Amino acid sequence: MTNPQILEGDWNEIRGKLRRKWGQLTDDDLSQGHGDAEQLVGIIERKTGEGREAIERYLHEVAGSASSAFGTVAEAVYGSAQHASESLQHTVKHAADQVRAGYDGTERFVRDRPGVSLAVCFGVGVITGVVTALLLRSR
Repeated sequence: MTNPQILEGDWNEIRGKLRRKWGQLTDDDLSQGHGDAEQLVGIIERKTGEGREAIERYLHEVAGSASSAFGTVAEAVYGSAQHASESLQHTVKHAADQVRAGYDGTERFVRDRPGVSLAVCFGVGVITGVVTALLLRSR
């Protein structure tokens, strides 16, 4: 039996192939069968006189080629997404390593030179305070 979800996959492509194989099918016939594989097989069977098994076999073949094309596209997208994910993970790891190295360097500097560190912090605080006061005063 033909899976209705497979037929839903790429209906326009499948409909074109059905019309090429069985030219006597109209757009109305195919519109009636769209979404219901049983009804589609019945319509084709009535209009063409073709056997049910042959129709179902052809529908599987047509639906399979449409879904394999979709599968190829899906694999390409998945591969690109996976590559992007790996690249992003590498970039994040590199950034984290850089931050960790900077933190470790700062910690060593403060431990080795506590007086200089205190003077730098005091200077930065004074400059920040002066800049803030000037900005608030200009309003």
